[in-house]
Amino acid sequence: MDKCNGCSVSSIAVFSSSIFVVSLILVRLLYVIYHSRRPLSKRASKPVSTLIILGSGGHTAEMLNLLAVLRKDRFNPRFYIAAATDNMSLEKAQLLENSLSTENATRVTQTAQFMKIYRSREVGQSYITSIWTTLIAMGHALWLMIKIRPEVILCNGPGTCIPLCAIAFIFKVVGIKWSSIFYVESIARVRRLSLSGLLLYKFRMADQLFVQWPQLQRQYPRATYVGRLM
Repeated sequence: MDKCNGCSVSSIAVFSSSIFVVSLILVRLLYVIYHSRRPLSKRASKPVSTLIILGSGGHTAEMLNLLAVLRKDRFNPRFYIAAATDNMSLEKAQLLENSLSTENATRVTQTAQFMKIYRSREVGQSYITSIWTTLIAMGHALWLMIKIRPEVILCNGPGTCIPLCAIAFIFKVVGIKWSSIFYVESIARVRRLSLSGLLLYKFRMADQLFVQWPQLQRQYPRATYVGRLM
């Protein structure tokens, strides 16, 4: 009888502890979601480390156009990440940073770093084999986020942004690092968000999600319409 009572007490204690932990996580999650849409603190004199996620083709072209009007002194240092199989995007980013270093008489190594990340899934890859590659990509993304620990993340659609943004959001919830995530949807998306944008929108991972068409903002009211950036 005493043994049964002891088991009951232990079960109740474990259950109560589980409820308490889950409640703390939910409270923290609500806190993060509530505060995520607030603007960056106005620390005009202090630059913020910025992670810029590039994608092949039009994604990189749009991101570089956006960076052209970005306050480089405010978002510094800059860490560029592209998929391991995407060589052109990092080359274009390096050209941009080289021109900036020439204008400001600084070294590129002082203001920018360039990195690659494994893809979760290549085009045409089977879904079965993509399970393994996704796990590898998540592990690589975790290592990169621990290494970089950015204060700001800029992305605009490539699938490589999802594991990085997901880990950044988890870091927020558990209190490791607060990274503000800004997602700019491609101008090619007129009526529906891309899969990356939809995931960030639905799971409320992005602090700000910007769209370039008014009808898209009406479809997703938590998004912010900013007009055409191209």
